[in-house]
Amino acid sequence: MTSPATTVTTVAEGVARIAWAADLQDEGLTAAVEVVRREVEAALAGHVRVEALVSPDDELAQRVATWSGLRREGVMRGVTVAGEAVDRIVYARLASDAPAHEGDGFRALLNSFLPRKRAISQMLIRDPDQRVLLCQLTYKSDWDLPGGVVEVGESPQLAVEREVEEELGLSLSPGDLLLTDWLPPWGGWDDALCLVFDGGIQPPEITDRIVKQTREIKAAEFCTPEEIRKRCADFTARRIEAALSNLGGSPAYTESGL
Repeated sequence: MTSPATTVTTVAEGVARIAWAADLQDEGLTAAVEVVRREVEAALAGHVRVEALVSPDDELAQRVATWSGLRREGVMRGVTVAGEAVDRIVYARLASDAPAHEGDGFRALLNSFLPRKRAISQMLIRDPDQRVLLCQLTYKSDWDLPGGVVEVGESPQLAVEREVEEELGLSLSPGDLLLTDWLPPWGGWDDALCLVFDGGIQPPEITDRIVKQTREIKAAEFCTPEEIRKRCADFTARRIEAALSNLGGSPAYTESGL
């Protein structure tokens, strides 16, 4: 199927791929969207899926794809175009998707491309001497607070309770939120928000009850402030110090512990 400005090609059973000429975008966003949306609707009459592969460098094409009702699905790496391996953003619409002019469809469309921030939940567990429970991790040299990444659709408070039980075999109910710490991109990771919850004061003997998840945890010990600074990365030590200083106060906000 073709129009003067678009091509629609069947690339697999029930799957069509739409592309449009750069000249179409020169006519303006509204005009381009009107044409592409019409062609997508026509293609869905005979396919269950219509997709578009868009260059990450072409911001206007990304907007055309989005406002034509195609949802962003991710990045396909190493696509061969004109003999060269390039990255392409995959946009698609299914015949079963709610139309973008309906509430559910519009929210799903926005959800497909709006930024999503990674969240990490950690627990600050102390003993009566105000030492802090730290974990030695298998996948990095620095020690850290117990906790982990919040799963999709999971509350940060439930996440830290789950992680502590999975990693250490301890059933502890998290208390108040002590700190929200923004972590900038680092070491191949995207940026993230780290939420530190109060794990209260626990007896030193709690370490005898720890059952380590050996895939992730080498050791777990209560550590003094001096040991924290020695064993942890600088930003982790700053985060712990900030959380300790906020015990009994309102939740604080830091960036990399500062």
